Amino acid sequence: MRITKEPEERRNEILDTAEKLFYTKGYAGTTVNDILQEIGIAKGTFYYYFKSKEEVMDAVVMRFIEAGVTSAKQIAGNPDLTVHEKLLSIIMAQKPDETLKEHMIEQFHQPDNAQIHQKSLAQTILHLTPVLTEVIEQGIREKLFHTPYPKESVEFLLTTSEFLFDEGIFHWQPEEITQKIGAFIYIMETMLGADKGSFSYVAQMFAQRPKG
Repeated sequence: MRITKEPEERRNEILDTAEKLFYTKGYAGTTVNDILQEIGIAKGTFYYYFKSKEEVMDAVVMRFIEAGVTSAKQIAGNPDLTVHEKLLSIIMAQKPDETLKEHMIEQFHQPDNAQIHQKSLAQTILHLTPVLTEVIEQGIREKLFHTPYPKESVEFLLTTSEFLFDEGIFHWQPEEITQKIGAFIYIMETMLGADKGSFSYVAQMFAQRPKG
């Protein structure tokens, strides 16, 4: 008997299945036919929602990012948190809390997934910047930060944290990481015009974030 599902439900089913297969078989080792067989749908149904496997992976990446951005917006809008609590919580909210998500990040770092990885980094920066800028602007109003460039500061800092500290791209030695984290904290405090030592908790943030 043919089961009819709502469009959004069917789309999510395709994404859930593809995500699982990308994890178990790898992105390169997964075909559109694998996804079709796993769900039990016709090729026409798949192509109604997605033009290619690449488009599916794009959607998986965006769904992953959007989940983090949704959490970030909730944190930014919480009146009970201080500016620094918001910043720490938002960054930590991007940490995958499921094994599957961690393996998806591993897939992003495979050589044949370089374009996907680059896209995931860029989209993370583009979508998180407005949320973090809102928090920085709150800090400016509260005289915690002094910068005429809140948005641009966030962009520079996010790009650095997402790229320079990406262990799938760079393979720093532990002592190099420690040195760079110290430099990052110094640059952050200087760029935002914050009191010296006010971002010391960032070292904890890097220690707890996932590899990759």
